[in-house]
This record gives sequence, C-alpha cells and structure tokens, in this order.
Amino acid sequence: MNEKVLKTLEYNKIIDMLCELAHTRRGKELCAGLLPSADPEAIQELQRQTTDALTRLLRKGSVSFGGIHDIRQSIARLKLGTSLNAVELLRISSNLDATLRIKAYGGYTGKDTDEAYEDSLTELFAGLEPLSPLNNEIKRCIISEEEIADDASPGLKSVRRAIRNVNEKLHNELGSILNSSRSMLQDHIITMRNGRYCLPVKAEYKSQFQGMIHDQSSTGSTLFIEPIAIVRLNNELRELAIKEQEEVEKVLAGLSNMAAERVDSIEFNYNALSQLDFIFARANLSRNMKASEPVFNSKGYINIKKGRHPLIDAKKVVPIDITLGRDFSMLIVTGPNTGGKTVTLKTVGLLTLMGQAGLHIPAFDGSELAIFEEVYADIGDEQSIEQSLSTFSSHMTNIVKILDKADAHSLVLFDELGAGTDPTEGAALAMSILSYLHRRNIRVIATTHYSELKIYALSTQGVSNASCEFDVETLRPTYRLLIGIPGKSNAFAISSKLGLPDFIIEDARSRIGKMDKSFEDVISDLEASRKKIEQEQQEIAQYKAEIEQLKQKLAKKNESLEASRERLLREAKEEAARILNEAKEYADQSIKRYNKWLQEGGSIREMEEERSKLRQRLGETESTLPKKHTKQPKDLAKSLKIGDYVHVISLGLKGTVSTLPNAKGDLYVQMGILRSLVNINDIEPLKEEMDTAPGYDSNKSSKIRISKSSTIHPEINLIGKTVDEAIPELDKYLDDAYLAHLPKVTIIHGRGTGALKNAIHSHLKKLSYVKSFRIGGFGEGDHGVTIVEFK
Repeated sequence: MNEKVLKTLEYNKIIDMLCELAHTRRGKELCAGLLPSADPEAIQELQRQTTDALTRLLRKGSVSFGGIHDIRQSIARLKLGTSLNAVELLRISSNLDATLRIKAYGGYTGKDTDEAYEDSLTELFAGLEPLSPLNNEIKRCIISEEEIADDASPGLKSVRRAIRNVNEKLHNELGSILNSSRSMLQDHIITMRNGRYCLPVKAEYKSQFQGMIHDQSSTGSTLFIEPIAIVRLNNELRELAIKEQEEVEKVLAGLSNMAAERVDSIEFNYNALSQLDFIFARANLSRNMKASEPVFNSKGYINIKKGRHPLIDAKKVVPIDITLGRDFSMLIVTGPNTGGKTVTLKTVGLLTLMGQAGLHIPAFDGSELAIFEEVYADIGDEQSIEQSLSTFSSHMTNIVKILDKADAHSLVLFDELGAGTDPTEGAALAMSILSYLHRRNIRVIATTHYSELKIYALSTQGVSNASCEFDVETLRPTYRLLIGIPGKSNAFAISSKLGLPDFIIEDARSRIGKMDKSFEDVISDLEASRKKIEQEQQEIAQYKAEIEQLKQKLAKKNESLEASRERLLREAKEEAARILNEAKEYADQSIKRYNKWLQEGGSIREMEEERSKLRQRLGETESTLPKKHTKQPKDLAKSLKIGDYVHVISLGLKGTVSTLPNAKGDLYVQMGILRSLVNINDIEPLKEEMDTAPGYDSNKSSKIRISKSSTIHPEINLIGKTVDEAIPELDKYLDDAYLAHLPKVTIIHGRGTGALKNAIHSHLKKLSYVKSFRIGGFGEGDHGVTIVEFK
C-alpha cells in the first residue's frame, strides 16, 4: 500500500494502539512494521492467528509476556563462542521462565493430563523449550547481576573461604593497632585506599607511624597509611581477589558453554515468544474494539454490517451499514456538512486496510471485505503553501496520480470531488472523472454537494446514491448512512430553524431554478416515504412481538392450542411480509415515476397529484394493519344469556357462554374442550346465532361508524379548488371524519397565494368539534397542509 493512504486514513494511529498492547521489544517492532497485504493466503493466515488468539483469551484469560528481554546480541555472541556476563545470562534465564509460563498457557505443562488446544498457534506453543536444566543451573550459580554464588564451583568456594580467613586476620591486626596508636590517629576507623586496608594518621605523626602512605586528605592534615604489619596480609588478599575473579570467569564460561549448546532452542524461543506477543497484541486490540474477523472475497464486494470507526469514542460513534461492488460499483454520498460523509469514507478505507493487515474490524460478524492491491484516497484539505498550490490544485494533482495508477483491483475514495472551484465546472469535472473510473470497473466511493452528481447516480447503471441522515428539528446529523436515497443540503430548513426571516427564505427559493427546486422536493418526498416505511416496519415488528407473547401465553394454558397459535403466527408474518413488499414495490414505482418526470419535465400540479397518490397508498397500507378492538356496547352484559354463541377476539375462537359476567365483567366461555375465563370486552356476539327481537339491530350505530371508518381517508386534497368549491366539500369531509372517530385529519391546500389556507382556517375556528389545528411540520407537508385534531 502507498504511504500516503496509510497517513490519510490514519492507519498509523491503529498501529500505535497495537504497539501499546505488545510487551516485548521485538513484539513492538513487529507491530510497528505491520502493513496491509494483497496476498489472500497471507491475509487468511494472519486473520486465523488473530481469531485463535482471541478465542484463547476468551477461554483462558490473558497471558503475560512480562520478563522477556531482547537477547539477540547475546545469541549472536554465543554463536561466535564468546562468554556472556552475568547480566546476559540472567536475561536468558528470565526468558526461559517466560517460556515455561507461556508454554503452560498453551496447554503444555509436561503432565499426562495436558489437553492442548489445536489451532494455528499450536505449533508455536508446542515448539517452545523451557530448557529447565540450563535455567536451573543459571539460577543456582548467579544470585544477582553483581553476585555469583559461593557454590557455583569448588574452586570459587575455596578461594572465598581463604578470603574470609585473611580478612579476619587483617581486622584483628588492625584492631590491635587502633588501640595501641589511638593518639596518632585522626579517627578511630579502618578505611580502604586502592583496594588495601589503611588507617587515618595525623600528618605530624607520619615519621613515627611505620607503613606505606597511599593517600592524604584534601587539607593534608590526614595521611592514609597502610601499617607495615599488615602489608603481607593485604598482598595475600589482593592475590586471592584475582583468583576469585578467575574462578567467576570460569563459572560464567561454563554457563555460556551450556547455553551455546542450546543456542538454537534459545533463539527459537525468543522468536516464538515475540511472534506470540505480536499475535496476542492483535487479539487484545480486537477484544478492546469488540471487533470480529471479516470474510474476504476476490470479487471486489464490500458488505460492512454496523461498522464503527475505531478512532471515534465507542460511546459516541454511530455504526453504519454499507455495501459496494455487487449491485453497484460506485457510491455517491451526499448530505449536509458535519453529517458523517467523510467519516463514512474513512471507515470503509481504514477497515479495508485493517482487514488486509490481519486485524479484526469493529463490525458485526459476517461483514465482508474485498482484497484490493491498492487503496487511494483524496480526503481533507490538501492545500500546500510550500508548493504554492491552492486547495483545488492540490486535490487535482492528487487525483491525476490516482487516475494514472488505479485499476480494477483498487479502491478509490474521494471527499468533496470537484470542490474548491466554480460549481458548474467542478460538477462537470467530477462527473467526467467518475465516468472514467466507472468504465474501468474501479470501486469508488465519493462524497459531494453537487445535485448534478445525484442525478448522475440516478441515471447511471451500476452507480448508487447514498445520504447521511440529518434531523432538521434538532439541527443535528444522525450519522446514519442511507443507501439508495440522495441527500439534500437542508439549507432553507436549517436557516429557518435558526431564525432567518421567512421573506428572505422565500426570496431565496424564488431564485432557484424550477428543475432544482422540483428535484429537492422529490428528495423530500422520498425521505418522507422512507420514514413512513421505517415506521411501518417498526409497527410490524411490534405486532410480531405481541404475537409471540400471545403464543407463549396460550402454550401455558393448554397444549391443545399449539396448532392454532402457529397458524396465527404464520398468517401474521405472511401478512406483514405482504404489506412490507407492497409498500416497497409501490415506493420503487414512485421513484421511477419521479425520475421519469425529472427527465421529461412536468408541472408542479402533476408532482402534487403523484405525491397525493403516494400518501393515499401509504394510508391504505396503514389501514391493512391490525386495528385495536373496540369495546362492546354497555348493554351487552345485560342482554347476554347462558348458551349464547360468542367470538373470543384474543383467541380467535367461537364458543358458548357458560356463566354470566361478574362485577368485573369476567365470564366463562366453552370453546370445544377448552373452558376459559375471558372479559366481556374480549368477546363479540355472533348475530346469526343470537336471539334478537324481530326488526331490532342493536349494532346499527356501530355499523355506521365501521362503514365510515373503512371509507373515510385521513386526508383531503383541495388543491386547485376555489374557496367556494372547497369549503362545502371540506365541511362534509370533516363531518364524516368526526363521525368515523378519526383523531386527526390532514387538509392539503398547497401554498399558492394563501387565500385558500386563510379561508379554511377561518372556517375551522367556527366548528365546535374541532379541538385544534396547525400548519404541517417537516415531513408532513410544511406550509402546504393543515393538521386538524378533533375533540
């Protein structure tokens, strides 16, 4: 991979995080040198190692790589036959201790009960050799970096015994001299000078005190004299010290020879421990990021599920779902600034680099990545003062290099392609660049604000739009990536929320071209449709949950209801799937009609009619969802008799009344072999089976309401009508809606001059059954509709 993309996508920061998790010097070096690979076998091997290490961490806990020293120089000296010093031998001993500990972690303790875990790391663990005889010998002979044990060799033990004897004689002789020559001494102490025992003698007594002068104080008042009586003992002590050093050298040479005999094992241990440290650092990074192993393919297909940028706080980052390379090879991402477009680019690029480097990616299991030979990115402000290049020139210089080097095995990422120059020319350049890359079948993700690129994506096979969702109500991005839906800048909506006067916004709208304005309205309608479908999906999911609860409840009551419960669940799922498929198909058809309308041109009235049809269709879809059961008439409890046939709503079964309702409205109903306690609100009488007076229909009013509810729509379209035409039609519609017990309705009157809206508002103020009314909000139609709520 080129160095520039590693820096641009901040791959080096991931490597820094990885290095922090390694413990050994060589392990950190391996982490620092980790680069993405384009070799499928090498990538799979690295990924297997990371996964296997993570599995061991989760099964057995963490493994310690402490106490491992860099002994590469010592190994080289052993190969040359050179003796090692005590420090080097102790470091080898420390490494052997770590070898024994880590081998045991791998499942090899030397006991018959060992159960080694077979994976890609088994060979490394099994090959470790603790070399216990060598390690024990080093520990026996070397106490610390500065001390060799007396028992290291017989010769060393004998010499040190002689040294102790001579020292004892010296101290006895010096003690006698101290007592006899107290007046001549400056202090009553024994000191050392040049490795020989001396006494501090006053300068005026130097002629009277027999011995050899070795030193004097800075003032000259004290002379350090070796008494003549201990010169022989001092000489003997020096000779013994030389012999001691010779014996120590012999011990170190012997230990070095033992180590040299096993130098290959020592070297393998060091390299294996460093490699394991490197592998477990990758596993710990995966655990810290809550990452998973990606699935690789060579077809250029990317499918990241709930991917998270690893450098953003895990508590704040919003996961994204993104696909590329299957149905489309180019993705154009639009949306407002700070909406997450650049983060999306970096997430895809960085996760690709991490995956090809053998690192797990912070995404759900089953996420797929393609293997690219190169990743190119033009992201961020590329302005170069040193090279006297503007932002546009610097970006274009980088793009020229990308166009020259990119091929079908490359991933190209563009941030704000064509920005920094005249918008018309920039958009044209951007489309030409994308068309060139698209013809060469190169995988591309680009972000932009240009509407021309949105239309290019809609009209070009193999190119798809995407947008970063923005909540106009809170003026904050949600950072959700929506594939297939172009984004809009929301400049007018944001400005209005921030307090910009309406007359300025309306003036700005009038300065936008008709096609541009219509295109933005289409995007708004698509966004509203998407939210509506998502809401329906949530409702369907809620219905599924309720059905599941009912299923469990019925199972506890009686196993005989198993078949009925499964049938209800299956039918509900089929109905939910049917509703969802119909909604999706109708939304796809609407998008195609809008695209065709944009290409051929059409009037605003045609667009409003199409939008009205879309809303009507969504309302019909809503009406197919299960409705809440209405309560039975109050006189049902009085008219109910034992033996009456009823339908139990919650169970979907028919039965006969066994007992009359109690004070709480509970009664027993016999349904075949099942006799169950139900509430009166959960049953409805079966007319064909009940005894009623001739000509009397107790549910007549209910039938009227049901008829109204099934025919009345939750909105009325009055666009194109005069005030005189609209008010009578509106009056009848409101009466019907109120009788149908609709909680609220929508009146579509359009913007226009405002005359129709004002007349409608004046009429609504006079109606006693109208609780309140308001102008529609974002996603409801804005100033083109009025929302009415009934009492």
